[in-house]
Amino acid sequence: MFRTIRIALLLIVLVGVAASAWLTKLRTTSWERPLRVAVFPINADGSPDTARYIEALSVDSFRSIADFMTQEAQRYELALQTPVDLFLAPQIQRVPPPPPFGGNIVQVMLWSLQLRYWVWVNAEFAGPKPHVRMLVLYFDPQHATRVAHSLGLQKGLIGVVNAFATRSQNAQNNIVIAHELLHTVGATDKYDPATNQPLYPQGYAAPEQQPLLPQRFAEIMGGRVPLTQADAEMPDGLEQVLIGADTAREIRWLK
Repeated sequence: MFRTIRIALLLIVLVGVAASAWLTKLRTTSWERPLRVAVFPINADGSPDTARYIEALSVDSFRSIADFMTQEAQRYELALQTPVDLFLAPQIQRVPPPPPFGGNIVQVMLWSLQLRYWVWVNAEFAGPKPHVRMLVLYFDPQHATRVAHSLGLQKGLIGVVNAFATRSQNAQNNIVIAHELLHTVGATDKYDPATNQPLYPQGYAAPEQQPLLPQRFAEIMGGRVPLTQADAEMPDGLEQVLIGADTAREIRWLK
């Protein structure tokens, strides 16, 4: 009898978690009101130069993300004029738990739960309660020539972005933040992870273009501007990026 009760309670908890996740997804992709996004900068390498870079950040440093979302929403004739309200939150002094790249599904699930708990404890914001929390880990490019892959979690509405702490990379950092933000509201990757080449047609900004290549813009979830069948380049900024129709459907901007 005790075992039956325990299983029943566990099922009730699982149903409750699933229902909560479903309702959260509906609320954050209804686009009846702006999605509140808080950006939390983190000094990931302890560098003094990284610290100075973070101190100089302002909400205007991320303005192009909100402008990009507004521009694309207008292109898709979304009723909501301003789909994203973006806020700069205080710097977090701790580094979140690293994801288990290459880990099995159990390890990934445990990390996801650990990350959500970490955010609940550390990612405090005195302003309007954010729907999405973007953790941006900054690295000094003098010491790090490459950074780990960034992530966006729909369950938990959390983004973990690895970025370079230099003004020359601001525009491309914001592309990555926008990409991971869209993951949190249901968008999927549209590139080949083995080559980073955008997938055709869903990863192309203009899949109907003739001739097809080179493309002028990157699809936000494709990540790069396709130049040839085997070559693509990172866009310079969000002004060179579009939201494709498949992504618009995933985030419920199109039916």
